Amino acid sequence: MAAKLKKGDKVVVLAGKDKGKQGEITSVMPSKGKAIVEGINIAIRHARATQGDQGGRKPMPMPIDLSNLALLDANGKATRVGFRMEGDQKVRFAKTTGDVI
Repeated sequence: MAAKLKKGDKVVVLAGKDKGKQGEITSVMPSKGKAIVEGINIAIRHARATQGDQGGRKPMPMPIDLSNLALLDANGKATRVGFRMEGDQKVRFAKTTGDVI
């Protein structure tokens, strides 16, 4: 299946504790159907001190389900993603504006 959301896309959260927040996708896990978005779904993880690293409580972004994310279009609104052929190339486009992403 083609990837509707990719690394570097600007997205908005549709559901959950961070509903309405916006961020950029830093990594996508297609096999799990999840993505990590910077500044979204932050959890505190405790790290043991090692020789090269001071321990303590560290905030880490946790994966969020792709179904809870929507792409931001040129107007800053949430949009769905579609696919179409332009010449011999398959491209993604925003369903609200019709613009190629």
